[in-house]
Amino acid sequence: MKWFPCLFLCIFSFSVSQAQVNSLDHYLEIAKNNSPLLKDLHNQVALNQQDSLRLMAGFKPQVNLTSAGLYAPTINGYGYASPITNEHTLNGLVGVNQAIVSKNNIKSQVEAINLQSQSINNSAKISEQDLKKAITGQYITAYGDQQQVNFNQEIVTLLTNEEDVLKKLARANVYRQSDYLTFLVTLKQQQLQLAQARLLYKNDYATLNYLTGIADTSVVELAEPNLERGLPPDISSSVFFRQYKLDSLKLVNSKQQIDFSYKPKANAFADAGYNSDFMGQAWKNFGTSIGFSLSMPIYDGGQRKMQYKKLSLQEETRQTYKAFFNTQYKQQIAQLNQQISENEKLMPQILDQIKYSEGLIKVDTQLLQTGDVKIADLILAINNYLAVRNLKTQTIINKLQLINQLNYWNR
Repeated sequence: MKWFPCLFLCIFSFSVSQAQVNSLDHYLEIAKNNSPLLKDLHNQVALNQQDSLRLMAGFKPQVNLTSAGLYAPTINGYGYASPITNEHTLNGLVGVNQAIVSKNNIKSQVEAINLQSQSINNSAKISEQDLKKAITGQYITAYGDQQQVNFNQEIVTLLTNEEDVLKKLARANVYRQSDYLTFLVTLKQQQLQLAQARLLYKNDYATLNYLTGIADTSVVELAEPNLERGLPPDISSSVFFRQYKLDSLKLVNSKQQIDFSYKPKANAFADAGYNSDFMGQAWKNFGTSIGFSLSMPIYDGGQRKMQYKKLSLQEETRQTYKAFFNTQYKQQIAQLNQQISENEKLMPQILDQIKYSEGLIKVDTQLLQTGDVKIADLILAINNYLAVRNLKTQTIINKLQLINQLNYWNR
């Protein structure tokens, strides 16, 4: 009956048959590279950069080549009125148009695009945090399943190795046949639990690959996730609050653009080329022209005030959302820290229970050698030990999940 003391030495050694070991960072990196959302957001920033360049190009002189010809014949007095159509015209002109826009106006329009890019960049950082949280959470779940598989495999291996020994002792009437059957039922139960644990691990591992974007059905060993409890940054530098700041800047920029839209607009233009109606000396109709245009809004029915009111309402909404999110943010951080602390306080109690369970089984194994304990009592003690070991594993996994949720806000 030497296998019972060996149980305590083997129970802590977790091993898997797979040679390859993948870490959490491995899956996070692959998920980040495979994410179409992150690629989309990064491409949107690149598109905004092109829009900014195109905007600046639009304020440079615009040069166009235009040409038009017209022939309206009059036959036997029938046709369009000649003073209107000039009967036949031809022009070919090179025109230059330059909008006269203040530097502050240009700066405001460029700033609007830059703010949009910053907002997209911030959304990309939040999306990356969402992805990291999802992958890490699933990795922890699969890792916990793996630990359960390894633990159950150890138990099944040890019980299987001693089955023949107990069978011989039962035949020698050292133990009753019912004692052996009780042991056999326990072995079969552990084998069933092992099969269920393997199935659960395969399913959760497949989900991990699915979330990461890996097309692979093979199962490999997962390294222990090295998660440390971090401290959330100051609210002023958090990406979750930066969006509210960017929204405020966007509203200020929108007000500036409204003001610029009510300022005078000037435009200068010039052209040169050929423009003739062929009524005189057509070969002399080469020339040039210059000019300008000016427009100034005077009255639009009070639309400017309406736009200001609209921006004011948007700012009020922004402040309301920010205040509500600030409350939720602080409550979430405090709640997670509290849960982690309570989880840590539970661990010493579990370790004490494991120690007591080990001591009980040691005593039972000594009595078993003299026939002074029932196998059913020993099996009950072993089951209690397995239960508390499973509780320890679950407590560790719960702590890792809580740290993952807390670290989500650490950016």
